[in-house]
Amino acid sequence: MKALLKQLTHSTAGFSSLALRVPVGIIFMAHGAQKLFGWFGGYGLEGTGQWMVSIGIEPGILMAFLAGGAEFFGGLFILLGLLTRPSAVILAFTMIVAIVSVHLSNGLFMANNGYEFGLALLASSVSLAFSGSGKVALDNALMTKLS
Repeated sequence: MKALLKQLTHSTAGFSSLALRVPVGIIFMAHGAQKLFGWFGGYGLEGTGQWMVSIGIEPGILMAFLAGGAEFFGGLFILLGLLTRPSAVILAFTMIVAIVSVHLSNGLFMANNGYEFGLALLASSVSLAFSGSGKVALDNALMTKLS
């Protein structure tokens, strides 16, 4: 178990991951909060679930919960640098689903509800999945405790 946790949390990225983790974590948390709690102009679970059903993603409330939970808690973990790699992989998968199911048919640009923002978040998530959390992260404190 220790070896697996070490592989998931080890990083040689230095401080560059922190510069990426903070804004990306905040953005994901805000989008998740829209879906889960209706904050920041969001529709909450029920409203988001109804919208997901309207575009063919069912069961709507469950899918809204999964997407919102991945974004909110994955964003929180990314922000804190806690289990960064697995959180980033889950968020990357979430962005692939969003791009393919919602944005791809609208083209690249956000002005047309395109996939450029989702693509930027996908690229950020993939980068963090490869690099890990960096020097300033709870992953480091976790590894120190386990050593």
